[in-house]
Amino acid sequence: MEDWRERTERMIGAEAVERLSRARVALFGVGGVGGFAGEALIRAGIGAIDLFDDDVVCPSNLNRQLIALRSTLGRPKVEVMRERMLDINPEARIAARRMFYLPENADSVDLAAYDYVIDCVDTVAAKVELAVRCEALGVPLIASMGTGNKLDPTAFEIADIYETSVCPLARAMRGILRKRGVRALKVVYSRETPCARAADGATPGSISFCPSAAGLILAGAVVRALAQGSEDS
Repeated sequence: MEDWRERTERMIGAEAVERLSRARVALFGVGGVGGFAGEALIRAGIGAIDLFDDDVVCPSNLNRQLIALRSTLGRPKVEVMRERMLDINPEARIAARRMFYLPENADSVDLAAYDYVIDCVDTVAAKVELAVRCEALGVPLIASMGTGNKLDPTAFEIADIYETSVCPLARAMRGILRKRGVRALKVVYSRETPCARAADGATPGSISFCPSAAGLILAGAVVRALAQGSEDS
């Protein structure tokens, strides 16, 4: 049978493929952004991925989340994602942990065990905690900023959070991170002004192609960095 990683190897070389197979990544949140990030990670050949999410698939996820199908409604997202990943690469080491990551339970996760951490959660307290701990440990981290109320998938880009503009979530986090002494945080954010129509409600609006675009950008940065053996993409 043809090696499923052959075309990846043509792009980055055999040594880089081997580095990816030895890498271990933590993915916090496997919803609209995280599901597509996880998909790209496993298809790129990341050898070990730990999934963290306490949510279950619900009908409101069907418009944008990779793992949301009629057949998966009501099931834990981490379990559905794990099954999908192992169906792509049965040799991968995938851990599914039902957990709503917060400062109160953060000590139960050894972030130092990972080569890279990806933050796709929505809660500011969780995002700040991951940023503080990863910087203290010297563990590479990339975080997703807001994808709700966005309509332009081409407006997403990678930047340091202190160099972002427009994004309400990034703005809210910057002041907190400064107070916590976080000097830098690589993020994926959108330069698009939030859609006024969607911003009227308490729950952000969403569409199929913006969370997925952000997730793929996140995964691309991580895969490139790990393939090169560096923190930079």
